[in-house]
Parts: sequence; structure tokens; C-alpha cells
Amino acid sequence: MRVVLQRVGSARVSVDGGECARIGRGLVALVGVGRDDGPDDVAYTAGKIRNLRLFEDDGGRLNRSLADTGGELLVVSQFTLYGDCRRGRRPSFDKAAPPAGALGIYEDLVAALRASGLTVRTGRFQAMMQVELVNDGPVTLLLDSRRSF
Repeated sequence: MRVVLQRVGSARVSVDGGECARIGRGLVALVGVGRDDGPDDVAYTAGKIRNLRLFEDDGGRLNRSLADTGGELLVVSQFTLYGDCRRGRRPSFDKAAPPAGALGIYEDLVAALRASGLTVRTGRFQAMMQVELVNDGPVTLLLDSRRSF
């Protein structure tokens, strides 16, 4: 599972011109599901998103997690995170999970994050979405449950 994790002041996602989710201060997680992802990838990724210390403490150091701050989380599916651009001019998406398999893993991740006590909003799986966000910092990190980077 791959994630682009961004600390935000606010964010929203729209589908077909209508807003489907909005958050205030917190994190946006753009999530790609790989062909071989399963429960271990869900657990690892949920733990990282919940517990990474990406928010400042009173001293200005990144010592507080999303769980510590009570911030909100917007999770948006994004299979293009598995795009391989090393050859040619058209990305290959061979390592991305097919939609039917990816949906279950994506839903498992959202359920794990909610079960951990976070306020979670989502985009719409497999929809053409417009995501607007105010990146705070900016703080942007890449996560990979297989630890390939």
C-alpha cells in the first residue's frame, strides 16, 4: 500500500461538482492499493497514519500525532500511486490492485482508522474526484507498507 500523506489546514473532495467530504485541520491520505496488499499492509499503514508525529508541540517540534491533536483525516483512493514511469511515456499500472480487490483493502483501511478513534472522511472509490487542500507547512510524506522507500 502506498500513501501520500499531507498535513493540511483544510481539505475537501468533490465528485460531479458536488462536495462529498470536507475536513478542517488534519491529514489528507492519498491511498494506492497494490496487487499483493492484505491485512498486514492495512495494519501497518493505519498505524503510521494515526501515530506519525506530524504536528507541532508547544515548542514548535513535530511531536504530536493526528491522534494526539484530534485532527481529522480525509482518505482518498488513488491507484496512480502505483504508476511505473521508468519506461516509455505512458505509465504502467500493473502493480496496482484491480478495482474489485482494491476496494476491500481500501475499506479495511478506512475501518481500521475509524476503529482507532480517528474522525475519517473519504472520497468516492473509483470516481473522478477533485481534491482541494491547503497544505500546512508544507508537510508531505510518502509511505509504503512494503518499505520500498
